[in-house]
Amino acid sequence: MDALLALDQGTSSSRALVFDRAGRLLAVAQRELTQHFPQPGWVEHDARQIWADQLACAREAVAKAGVKVAAIGITNQRETVVLWDRRTGEPLHHALVWQDRRTAAFCEQRKREGLEPRVRALTGLVLDPYFSATKLRWLLDHVLGARERAVRGELAFGTVDSWLLWQLTGGRVHATDVSNASRTLLFDIHRGDWSDELLAAFDIPRALMPEVRPSAGVFGQADKFGAPIAGIAGDQQAALFGQAAVSPGQAKNTYGTGCFLLMHTGTHPHASTQGLLTTRAAQVGTQAQFALEGSVFVGGAVVQWLRDGLRAIGGSGEVQALAESVPDAGGLMFVPAFAGLGAPYWRPDARGALLGLTRGTTQAHIARAALESIAFQSAAVLSAMNADVGEADRLTELRVDGGACANDLLMQFQADLLGIPVLRPQVIETTALGAALLAGLGQGLYASTQEIGSIWQLDRAFEPRMSRDEAATRLAQWDRAVRQVLTE
Repeated sequence: MDALLALDQGTSSSRALVFDRAGRLLAVAQRELTQHFPQPGWVEHDARQIWADQLACAREAVAKAGVKVAAIGITNQRETVVLWDRRTGEPLHHALVWQDRRTAAFCEQRKREGLEPRVRALTGLVLDPYFSATKLRWLLDHVLGARERAVRGELAFGTVDSWLLWQLTGGRVHATDVSNASRTLLFDIHRGDWSDELLAAFDIPRALMPEVRPSAGVFGQADKFGAPIAGIAGDQQAALFGQAAVSPGQAKNTYGTGCFLLMHTGTHPHASTQGLLTTRAAQVGTQAQFALEGSVFVGGAVVQWLRDGLRAIGGSGEVQALAESVPDAGGLMFVPAFAGLGAPYWRPDARGALLGLTRGTTQAHIARAALESIAFQSAAVLSAMNADVGEADRLTELRVDGGACANDLLMQFQADLLGIPVLRPQVIETTALGAALLAGLGQGLYASTQEIGSIWQLDRAFEPRMSRDEAATRLAQWDRAVRQVLTE
């Protein structure tokens, strides 16, 4: 059997999944990742733990499946920065996570200096702490001797995919794929290479940077598994690929720690006027592929907050029953701006709010409003996306994945707000599946992306039930709540 091993290194956990050639899940192993918060707004991970956990999960999953691995795919939390010693392979500092906001003031300063329009033109991104460049700059400025060593070529930078690839190949390969490179603020998405102009603007030595390759293809040999690493993509682009959304106009929304809505736009970048990002999609072959993306910083994380912060539930699986114990949110609106607001607002200074509290408000109402906030934020992104692409190319269906898409109440409310079908596939592990399928293509196990499309199978379609007038009223309530937060 040609088994495919996907390493899915996420924000909250490291996972390994084994699929057969038909995309069926054979085995999975997972370890929770320790979160480090040295100061308010700072978020770090231990890169050593990432590698140790990912290796342990991979070995466990392969042993459970009882198969020989034909190819390995890597998918990862994007934008997170690792800086390590090329000789020893040891990280110089904790990894700075995409959620980390320590460089917000620096970003604002560079905006005032007029850098953002050029950043946007070259990268398709906004100048925000979310992305890698300013985090890498911070490490070079704050780790003793790091900048001098970087100039001498002694250090390597990478997002988590590069870090895992380096470790899997015993330090022989320092590379990344176009999808991860396009999230750094340092990659010219038009030329398909690191931008010397932006490297200079952020004062980052080119000697640090990994080689950029297409997403499908042999990157190197993983000695511990006797198989090639043949596919790499950032988690959201991997999910888009795993949803078989490989043609212009197809879109998916991933409901994970955050929510990430991507629409494939074909072989040319589509510049957004609505606060969305233009990014590289996973690339098979030599032809560049692009997508529009809207990022919601707090999606499933709001359920974690209900569990760990409010202690309203004992486990994430209990939230649907609690929310369904009341007929509605009782007029409550929850704006979960725990780490600012992402697309289409881009307000890192925004903070969360519960609006409409009364004496009758219960934990159940808060739970329902929390779930609804995930759908409201995603609806705002989709509205911006439709405005960008125009009436003729408006989205007619939304494919969904990620842990929270198993919540039927959330999926139905999402369909109600959007007014289009929400399609949940049989395999909701589409991020890992996308990495596995890219690896299969890279190793030659699949003939084409058309063959990949036949693997996607529908589990359930959620059809809109709410009237468009009622949906418009609810969306207007959300807009008012967000405006109130933004004017605080």
